[in-house]
Amino acid sequence: MKTSAILLLCMLGAAVFSTVFCSSAIGPDNCCFRFYPKQIPRGKIQSYSLADNRCPRSAIILKTIKGSKVCVDPSKPWVKNVRLSVDQRSF
Repeated sequence: MKTSAILLLCMLGAAVFSTVFCSSAIGPDNCCFRFYPKQIPRGKIQSYSLADNRCPRSAIILKTIKGSKVCVDPSKPWVKNVRLSVDQRSF
């Protein structure tokens, strides 16, 4: 009886520790897996951020005035222009 109680206690302890360690794993927060296919007007964009560099794809995350977040391809010319426009507004 004591052996089974100790075994059960060890199993519960292992489950608790694995839950704690797995939930505190550090990984990328904002990754983009698909890009929005259409151009978004500059006036509708409030800000932008870069996707985490640990993500499989490099991306720009645009935040619209309404609060939506949209993933776009950073190599597109219109995205580069939007970034410049937002940067100029910030300063």
